[in-house]
Amino acid sequence: MASTHSIPTFDHDGNFDAYVAAPEGSPKAAIIVIQEIFGVNPGIRKKCDDWAAQGYLAVAPDLFWRIKPGIELDPDVEAELQEAFGYFGQYDPNDGVKDIEATIRAIRSGIGGLDGVAKVGAVGYCLGGRLAYMTAARTDVDASVGYYGVMIDQMLGESHAIANPLMLHIPTADHFVGHEAQAAIHAGLDDHPKVTLHDYEGLDHGFAAEMGNRRDEAGAQLADSRTAAFFAEHLA
Repeated sequence: MASTHSIPTFDHDGNFDAYVAAPEGSPKAAIIVIQEIFGVNPGIRKKCDDWAAQGYLAVAPDLFWRIKPGIELDPDVEAELQEAFGYFGQYDPNDGVKDIEATIRAIRSGIGGLDGVAKVGAVGYCLGGRLAYMTAARTDVDASVGYYGVMIDQMLGESHAIANPLMLHIPTADHFVGHEAQAAIHAGLDDHPKVTLHDYEGLDHGFAAEMGNRRDEAGAQLADSRTAAFFAEHLA
């Protein structure tokens, strides 16, 4: 069952929409699906639907609502790709973490008339991968996963605040996250007791997209299986 619900911001200065996919029966936990720069588009909604099919309450907040609510873009369409880059340039990820924290709170208290869910994880892609890292460092989310997160190498100073498990999927041929940045991420996080890193040799940014030209089927299935096992362990 999927629907759209409104969530109040952390500071109660507005409301934003979220796509909510609920499982049949009581959810075993909840997972926040954090968008790429393309908004809550069909690929993100499919990820929510897939988590719901596995028994989770899945919620994808519209994180670009301050710029333009309801953005849905296709990365395989050049004009829409460039539009997405424009939104990325305007976006403040600090607002994103606040909205994710508001989403965590809404899930735990009960969203859209549903009962509250105590255990909440987060999984994000691209911009969402960075936000998954920031969420792990700045909120009490129970577990987080980031796919091809950008600019994490610039935020390693926050790693000491990561108190709950975090997994990062790193494609070694990511043309947005160069080898020096990847090396810095490994140097900063390899020894962190709460962090697990996985490299994907030769794969590029977006390899786990649900649809479109970026997807690498074998890589996506491997990463997604690791994510599923990670959440099964830490959100049980």
